[in-house]
Amino acid sequence: MQRFIRFQFATAGLIAALALPSLVASQDVRIFNTVKQKLADGQQVVGVTVATADPDIYCAAADAGFDFVWIEMQHSPITYTDAARMIWACRDAPAVPFIRIPAPTEGDIQKATDIGALGIIVPMVDDIDEIRDAVTFAHYPPIGKRSQGGGQYRALYGADYRAAANENIMIVAMVEQPEGVEIVDDIVAVEGVDVVFIASSDLGSFTGLPQGDPEYEALVTRVRETVSGAGLTVGGPLAWMSTRDGYGFFQAPTTTTLVRAGSQAVLQNANPCFGVPSGQSPVEGEDPCP
Repeated sequence: MQRFIRFQFATAGLIAALALPSLVASQDVRIFNTVKQKLADGQQVVGVTVATADPDIYCAAADAGFDFVWIEMQHSPITYTDAARMIWACRDAPAVPFIRIPAPTEGDIQKATDIGALGIIVPMVDDIDEIRDAVTFAHYPPIGKRSQGGGQYRALYGADYRAAANENIMIVAMVEQPEGVEIVDDIVAVEGVDVVFIASSDLGSFTGLPQGDPEYEALVTRVRETVSGAGLTVGGPLAWMSTRDGYGFFQAPTTTTLVRAGSQAVLQNANPCFGVPSGQSPVEGEDPCP
C-alpha cells in the first residue's frame, strides 16, 4: 500500500512537471542579455546607433561603454550579412546587439535573432498585429513559433541558447504616430513586450507639433504613464535622460555624430582656439586667439 502511495505521488509530480514545462525550465535559465538584467535591477540603459556596415566602427561603439548597440536596419543599407559580421567581429563586447528591423515580418525577425540580436526593435507600430507578430516570430514554442535553423547564435551565447532564448530576447515597440498612441493600452497588454519607445522626432513629424506644445506633451504623457503603469520600461532619445523622469531605455546618436563630436573635442583640447575666429576670445576674459 505504501509503495502504491509513493507511486501516486511520483506520478503526480511527473505529470505536473510535464504540464508546466516553461515554469520548470525557467528556474535554471541563464540570463545573458545584460540589458534585460540591468532593467530588472532598476538601472537605465543607453544604446549607441550604428548605421554603417564597418565592423571596426561597430566594435569601437560596442566597446565604448554603452549598454547595447542599436543596429539600424530600417534607415540604412545594412544587410543581415553585414550585421552578422559586425556582431561576430565584436562578440565579446560589453554592449549587446539590438536590431531595428525594417518591418516585423517572420523573415526579418528570424534572420535578426539567428545572427545574434538580443533585442528586436519594431518601428512604426500603429497596428496591434505588428507587435503581436513580433513577439510570436521572436520566441520559440510554447510562447511563439520561431523555428530552429542555422545561424551564429549558439556560437555567440552557448549550447543552452535554445533553452534560454525566450527569457533573453527583448521586444521594443516604437510609438511614432498618433495611431500608435491610440493603441498604447493594447501594446502594453501584449505579453512579451519589454519596452515601449517614444520616437520624439517622428511623433513631432507626424503630428506637426514641436516638443513643448501642450498637445505633443499630452501624447507623450499618455504613453509614458500607460507604459509605466503596466510595469514596462519607457524608452526615448538620450536627450531626455536628463530632462524627463520615468524613462529607462535610451537611444544615443549615430556613430557618425559621435565621431564628429569626438573629433571636435580632440581638436579643441589640443588647441583652445580651434574653431574660434581670429581676434575673438574662446572664453570671456581670456586673451584673444591669434
